[in-house]
Amino acid sequence: MSTFTVPPIHKEGWRFVGLFVVVTAVLFFIWEPLGWLGIILTLWCAYFFRDPARITPNRDGLVISPADGVVQMIQPAIPPAEIGMDQRPLTRISIFMNVFDVHVNRAPIDGEVIALAYRPGKFVNAALDKASEHNERQSIHLRTRDGLNICMVQIAGLVARRIKCDLVAGRNVRAGERVGLIRFGSRVDVYLPDGIAALVCVGQRAVAGETVLADIRSDEASRLGEER
Repeated sequence: MSTFTVPPIHKEGWRFVGLFVVVTAVLFFIWEPLGWLGIILTLWCAYFFRDPARITPNRDGLVISPADGVVQMIQPAIPPAEIGMDQRPLTRISIFMNVFDVHVNRAPIDGEVIALAYRPGKFVNAALDKASEHNERQSIHLRTRDGLNICMVQIAGLVARRIKCDLVAGRNVRAGERVGLIRFGSRVDVYLPDGIAALVCVGQRAVAGETVLADIRSDEASRLGEER
Protein backbone atom coordinates (compact mmCIF):
# COMPACT_ATOMS: atom_id res chain seq x y z
CA MET A 1 0.00 0.00 0.00
CA SER A 2 1.58 3.28 -1.11
CA THR A 3 1.48 6.37 1.05
CA PHE A 4 1.59 9.97 -0.10
CA THR A 5 4.45 12.06 1.25
CA VAL A 6 5.21 15.72 0.72
CA PRO A 7 8.76 16.11 -0.67
CA PRO A 8 11.08 18.44 1.23
CA ILE A 9 11.83 21.92 -0.06
CA HIS A 10 15.36 22.70 -1.22
CA LYS A 11 17.16 25.05 1.18
CA GLU A 12 17.43 27.68 -1.59
CA GLY A 13 13.64 27.82 -1.79
CA TRP A 14 12.74 28.79 1.75
CA ARG A 15 13.48 32.50 1.35
CA PHE A 16 11.32 32.63 -1.76
CA VAL A 17 8.48 30.82 -0.05
CA GLY A 18 8.80 33.28 2.86
CA LEU A 19 8.70 36.21 0.44
CA PHE A 20 5.57 34.84 -1.21
CA VAL A 21 3.94 34.45 2.22
CA VAL A 22 4.66 38.10 3.09
CA VAL A 23 3.32 39.29 -0.28
CA THR A 24 0.21 37.14 0.19
CA ALA A 25 -0.46 38.74 3.58
CA VAL A 26 -0.18 42.20 2.00
CA LEU A 27 -2.54 41.17 -0.81
CA PHE A 28 -5.13 39.98 1.71
CA PHE A 29 -4.88 43.36 3.40
CA ILE A 30 -5.38 45.17 0.08
CA TRP A 31 -8.18 42.98 -1.33
CA GLU A 32 -9.13 39.46 -0.25
CA PRO A 33 -9.40 37.90 -3.76
CA LEU A 34 -5.80 38.94 -4.42
CA GLY A 35 -4.80 37.18 -1.23
CA TRP A 36 -6.22 33.88 -2.47
CA LEU A 37 -4.22 34.35 -5.67
CA GLY A 38 -1.17 34.85 -3.47
CA ILE A 39 -1.84 31.55 -1.71
CA ILE A 40 -1.93 29.76 -5.07
CA LEU A 41 1.38 31.36 -6.08
CA THR A 42 2.93 30.51 -2.70
CA LEU A 43 1.96 26.85 -3.10
CA TRP A 44 3.42 26.88 -6.61
CA CYS A 45 6.68 28.36 -5.28
CA ALA A 46 6.95 25.59 -2.67
CA TYR A 47 6.17 23.04 -5.38
CA PHE A 48 8.85 24.48 -7.66
CA PHE A 49 11.57 24.12 -5.02
CA ARG A 50 10.62 20.57 -4.04
CA ASP A 51 13.57 18.23 -3.61
CA PRO A 52 12.39 14.61 -3.68
CA ALA A 53 14.69 11.69 -2.93
CA ARG A 54 15.77 9.61 -5.91
CA ILE A 55 17.00 6.02 -6.30
CA THR A 56 20.19 6.15 -8.38
CA PRO A 57 21.58 3.09 -10.22
CA ASN A 58 25.08 2.65 -8.81
CA ARG A 59 26.89 0.45 -11.31
CA ASP A 60 30.18 1.89 -12.58
CA GLY A 61 29.99 3.30 -16.09
CA LEU A 62 26.42 4.56 -16.05
CA VAL A 63 25.76 8.18 -17.00
CA ILE A 64 22.68 9.34 -15.09
CA SER A 65 20.40 12.21 -16.01
CA PRO A 66 21.34 15.39 -14.12
CA ALA A 67 17.90 16.95 -14.61
CA ASP A 68 14.19 16.27 -14.74
CA GLY A 69 12.62 17.10 -18.09
CA VAL A 70 12.27 16.15 -21.72
CA VAL A 71 15.22 15.02 -23.84
CA GLN A 72 15.02 17.70 -26.49
CA MET A 73 18.12 17.19 -28.59
CA ILE A 74 20.79 14.53 -29.11
CA GLN A 75 23.42 15.75 -31.54
CA PRO A 76 27.16 16.31 -32.03
CA ALA A 77 28.40 19.53 -30.47
CA ILE A 78 31.65 21.07 -29.22
CA PRO A 79 31.87 21.48 -25.42
CA PRO A 80 32.07 25.05 -24.05
CA ALA A 81 35.52 26.44 -24.76
CA GLU A 82 35.95 27.87 -21.26
CA ILE A 83 35.89 24.44 -19.59
CA GLY A 84 39.24 23.35 -21.04
CA MET A 85 38.13 20.17 -22.83
CA ASP A 86 39.21 19.24 -26.36
CA GLN A 87 37.33 21.33 -28.91
CA ARG A 88 35.93 18.49 -31.00
CA PRO A 89 32.34 17.37 -31.42
CA LEU A 90 30.93 15.03 -28.78
CA THR A 91 27.43 13.62 -28.39
CA ARG A 92 25.40 16.22 -26.50
CA ILE A 93 22.15 15.31 -24.73
CA SER A 94 19.97 18.34 -23.95
CA ILE A 95 17.28 18.08 -21.26
CA PHE A 96 14.72 20.88 -21.07
CA MET A 97 13.07 21.70 -17.73
CA ASN A 98 9.79 23.58 -17.67
CA VAL A 99 8.57 25.54 -14.64
CA PHE A 100 6.72 22.50 -13.28
CA ASP A 101 9.73 20.16 -13.26
CA VAL A 102 11.99 19.55 -10.27
CA HIS A 103 14.90 21.95 -10.75
CA VAL A 104 17.46 20.37 -8.43
CA ASN A 105 20.37 19.16 -10.58
CA ARG A 106 22.40 16.03 -9.85
CA ALA A 107 25.82 14.68 -10.83
CA PRO A 108 25.68 12.45 -13.94
CA ILE A 109 28.60 10.18 -12.93
CA ASP A 110 30.97 9.21 -10.15
CA GLY A 111 34.07 11.31 -10.64
CA GLU A 112 36.25 14.28 -9.79
CA VAL A 113 35.38 17.89 -10.54
CA ILE A 114 38.27 18.94 -12.78
CA ALA A 115 37.13 22.47 -13.62
CA LEU A 116 34.22 24.88 -13.32
CA ALA A 117 33.50 27.85 -15.56
CA TYR A 118 30.69 30.40 -15.35
CA ARG A 119 29.86 32.55 -18.37
CA PRO A 120 27.25 35.31 -18.40
CA GLY A 121 25.01 35.55 -21.42
CA LYS A 122 21.52 36.03 -22.78
CA PHE A 123 18.24 34.54 -21.60
CA VAL A 124 16.63 33.28 -24.80
CA ASN A 125 14.28 30.31 -24.73
CA ALA A 126 16.30 27.34 -23.41
CA ALA A 127 14.43 25.05 -25.82
CA LEU A 128 16.32 26.61 -28.73
CA ASP A 129 19.60 25.14 -29.96
CA LYS A 130 21.32 28.53 -29.78
CA ALA A 131 20.77 28.63 -26.02
CA SER A 132 23.79 26.34 -25.56
CA GLU A 133 26.00 28.97 -27.18
CA HIS A 134 24.47 32.31 -26.19
CA ASN A 135 22.72 31.89 -22.82
CA GLU A 136 24.15 32.31 -19.34
CA ARG A 137 25.72 29.02 -18.33
CA GLN A 138 27.71 27.13 -15.73
CA SER A 139 29.99 24.43 -17.17
CA ILE A 140 31.27 21.51 -15.09
CA HIS A 141 34.12 19.23 -16.25
CA LEU A 142 34.00 15.81 -14.57
CA ARG A 143 36.49 12.95 -14.92
CA THR A 144 35.89 9.32 -13.99
CA ARG A 145 38.49 7.22 -12.22
CA ASP A 146 39.07 5.55 -15.61
CA GLY A 147 40.11 8.92 -17.06
CA LEU A 148 37.00 9.59 -19.16
CA ASN A 149 35.80 13.18 -19.39
CA ILE A 150 32.18 14.33 -19.22
CA CYS A 151 30.90 17.89 -19.36
CA MET A 152 27.65 19.00 -17.71
CA VAL A 153 26.32 22.48 -18.47
CA GLN A 154 23.59 24.30 -16.54
CA ILE A 155 21.90 26.78 -18.90
CA ALA A 156 19.61 29.63 -17.90
CA GLY A 157 16.40 30.04 -19.87
CA LEU A 158 13.80 32.62 -20.81
CA VAL A 159 12.43 32.85 -17.27
CA ALA A 160 15.46 31.59 -15.34
CA ARG A 161 17.72 34.29 -13.94
CA ARG A 162 19.89 32.38 -11.52
CA ILE A 163 22.16 29.36 -11.78
CA LYS A 164 23.44 27.84 -8.54
CA CYS A 165 26.29 25.33 -8.52
CA ASP A 166 27.51 23.89 -5.21
CA LEU A 167 30.66 22.25 -6.60
CA VAL A 168 34.32 23.22 -6.29
CA ALA A 169 37.29 21.97 -8.30
CA GLY A 170 38.94 18.90 -6.82
CA ARG A 171 35.81 17.59 -5.14
CA ASN A 172 34.68 14.02 -5.78
CA VAL A 173 31.01 13.47 -6.50
CA ARG A 174 28.79 10.43 -6.80
CA ALA A 175 26.24 9.89 -9.55
CA GLY A 176 22.88 11.23 -8.44
CA GLU A 177 24.38 13.56 -5.83
CA ARG A 178 22.77 17.00 -5.66
CA VAL A 179 25.06 19.61 -7.24
CA GLY A 180 22.87 22.71 -7.63
CA LEU A 181 19.74 24.06 -9.24
CA ILE A 182 18.45 26.63 -11.73
CA ARG A 183 15.55 29.06 -11.28
CA PHE A 184 12.85 29.07 -12.94
CA GLY A 185 12.84 27.02 -16.18
CA SER A 186 15.98 26.07 -17.99
CA ARG A 187 18.12 23.35 -19.55
CA VAL A 188 21.01 21.02 -18.77
CA ASP A 189 23.38 19.65 -21.43
CA VAL A 190 25.53 16.55 -21.00
CA TYR A 191 28.50 15.93 -23.33
CA LEU A 192 29.33 12.23 -23.42
CA PRO A 193 32.87 10.83 -23.81
CA ASP A 194 34.03 10.30 -27.37
CA GLY A 195 32.39 7.29 -29.01
CA ILE A 196 29.72 6.74 -26.33
CA ALA A 197 26.15 6.47 -27.62
CA ALA A 198 23.04 7.87 -25.96
CA LEU A 199 20.61 5.31 -24.56
CA VAL A 200 17.68 7.74 -24.43
CA CYS A 201 15.59 9.13 -27.27
CA VAL A 202 14.46 12.61 -28.24
CA GLY A 203 11.07 13.25 -26.64
CA GLN A 204 11.70 10.86 -23.76
CA ARG A 205 11.15 12.17 -20.23
CA ALA A 206 14.20 11.92 -17.99
CA VAL A 207 14.26 11.80 -14.20
CA ALA A 208 17.25 13.36 -12.44
CA GLY A 209 19.30 10.85 -10.52
CA GLU A 210 17.46 7.86 -12.01
CA THR A 211 17.28 7.79 -15.82
CA VAL A 212 20.31 6.20 -17.50
CA LEU A 213 21.49 8.44 -20.35
CA ALA A 214 24.42 6.28 -21.47
CA ASP A 215 26.70 3.42 -20.46
CA ILE A 216 30.40 4.06 -21.01
CA ARG A 217 31.08 0.32 -20.70
CA SER A 218 28.69 -0.60 -23.50
CA ASP A 219 29.13 -0.57 -27.27
CA GLU A 220 25.37 -0.49 -27.86
CA ALA A 221 24.26 1.78 -30.69
CA SER A 222 22.12 4.87 -30.12
CA ARG A 223 18.48 4.07 -29.55
CA LEU A 224 15.53 5.16 -31.64
CA GLY A 225 12.06 5.77 -30.23
CA GLU A 226 8.54 6.38 -31.40
CA GLU A 227 5.44 7.85 -29.84
CA ARG A 228 2.75 5.31 -28.97
